[in-house]
Amino acid sequence: MIYLDNNATTPLHPKVKEVIKETLDYYSNPSSLYTNGRVIREKINNARKEIATFLNCKPNEIIFTSCGSESNNTVLKGVINNYLKDGNKNKVHIITSIIEHPSIINTLKSLESENVEVTYLNVDENGMVNIENLKKSIKKETVLISIMFANNEIGTIEPIEDISKIALENNILFHTDAVQAIGKVDIDLKKLKVDYLSLSGHKIYAPKGIGVIFEREGSIHIPPLINGGHQENGLRAGTENVIGIIALGEAFRMLKLEMKDEIKKVKELRELLESEIVKNIPDIKINGHPTMRLAGTLNVSFKKIEGESILLRLDFNKIAVSTGSACSSGSLDPSPVIMALGVSPEIAHSSIRFSLGRENTKEEILKTVEILKESVEFLRMMSPIK
Repeated sequence: MIYLDNNATTPLHPKVKEVIKETLDYYSNPSSLYTNGRVIREKINNARKEIATFLNCKPNEIIFTSCGSESNNTVLKGVINNYLKDGNKNKVHIITSIIEHPSIINTLKSLESENVEVTYLNVDENGMVNIENLKKSIKKETVLISIMFANNEIGTIEPIEDISKIALENNILFHTDAVQAIGKVDIDLKKLKVDYLSLSGHKIYAPKGIGVIFEREGSIHIPPLINGGHQENGLRAGTENVIGIIALGEAFRMLKLEMKDEIKKVKELRELLESEIVKNIPDIKINGHPTMRLAGTLNVSFKKIEGESILLRLDFNKIAVSTGSACSSGSLDPSPVIMALGVSPEIAHSSIRFSLGRENTKEEILKTVEILKESVEFLRMMSPIK
């Protein structure tokens, strides 16, 4: 299979796979005081240090969770609960964007009935948040700004550094969902003044079931989403996912070694894919920012055809792509992200996301374009939309 859906999930890195096999025999509880437990605790600490080194932060600022969605939920609900605790009746205000991941949008919508006001910022035709609109949205009740680092469907990289400065100047907490950005964009948390950051292992060649919250030392220590034991500084109770944590540490170790070359290679392949599609297939629209975009993400609308039809024909030819966020699959509605760019529902319905990764090759890209061209020509010939 030609796999072009790396924004949904990635295959395990070979080195990560080796570490997982070695870790399968680490069955002792890391909270145990005997030797085997202490050995596993040390391996968890080493993984935490590896991640902290990559992000240029302190190990105690790294908190392990089960995934990016849990990380996002913990931060949003934790900040809100902190401000609404002890019977505080004052409404709190949060600023986000309309193209956030469902784990942000749906969480905030569920909180709007709990004395929480949310401003959902629009984006421009490239998916970029407008800084001036953000500034105008700030109120005296604003306690948190949450803007994703890079969009999972169109790859647009948001002006996170500028937003972080605005938040700092106004004494507002700032969270970024960096699930899609980690490993694809340089992130230095000593320089980038975010209070909280979310990431997920299975987007960077680690297994599913492991995620991270970065919580800056000195920021509000958010209350736990899961109560119980003392694990993760009391923020995330439950016996640690030993295999996932150690595997994630190895994934970050490999990112440190390979990220620069991988970004260069993936960008060249994405540019080849984009140029070949533009050259060979008419009536298309490229979605996302032309330059401020993740190296491996290409979202294209193929006019007069439904994206699902293209996806199924490519799947028949053993090519895996997507029509949007994997967390929104199954919905018959057009992608909210593509609609936010100001296009018609028909254009939004016709979009396909190609997301490339470390294992893709030039031969795969050329083969994909060949089959894509044939598929689009056939579907347009059969389509009632002329």
